[in-house]
Amino acid sequence: MADAIDVEALSEIVGHRFSNATLVEQAMTHPSCDGPVNYQRLEFLGDRVLGASIADRLLNEYPDFSEGELAIRYNELVRRETLAKIARRLGLDAHIRLSPGEEDSGGREKPAILADVCEALIGALYLDGGFGVAKGFVDRVWQDLVESVVDKGKDAKTRLQEWAQGRGHGAPLYTETARSGPAHEPEFTVSVVIGKSYQSTGKGGSKRAAEQNAARALLEEIGGKA
Repeated sequence: MADAIDVEALSEIVGHRFSNATLVEQAMTHPSCDGPVNYQRLEFLGDRVLGASIADRLLNEYPDFSEGELAIRYNELVRRETLAKIARRLGLDAHIRLSPGEEDSGGREKPAILADVCEALIGALYLDGGFGVAKGFVDRVWQDLVESVVDKGKDAKTRLQEWAQGRGHGAPLYTETARSGPAHEPEFTVSVVIGKSYQSTGKGGSKRAAEQNAARALLEEIGGKA
């Protein structure tokens, strides 16, 4: 059990020198420990600060996303599994103060506890340094995750076009090359070409689906994420 909270080490982890060390100790103390304070109130606050930070970033950096597209990515970024992953990456698990019973039951590895501690620490940053400090931490630590969920949510045609433009090629050219099947259940075949070097085909029950499958196939050929 971590009896003493290493405030100095945690300050280094989050990139902020705390003026109120008690906030750090509170943020890292599990409710199973004897004592008047634990991380629950800070976790409540940190959850809201995290949500505002992520929502603000998505809203400002991705102005073309609809409310639904923003919500999908927001939910991915603030869910328990994401928070637990970040807590492990930062090494917060080693600093949690647990009761002997919670320690013995593997509390240091429980996703719920790791997520709560991560949010509590964000709450502590907010109280000690203000929203700018807390958001700065979230922006830095969540950077790769934001990029990942944004890319994952893009359709294949969008990703192929970005790939082509990023390498100085012209826009992908889609051409319907065949159509078969009955009128009520057609199958379209579409080819996609980028310059003279890249070409693939795809099939689908609609022209749009065939284009997406053609783009996905070409992304796979060139090493993109399908």
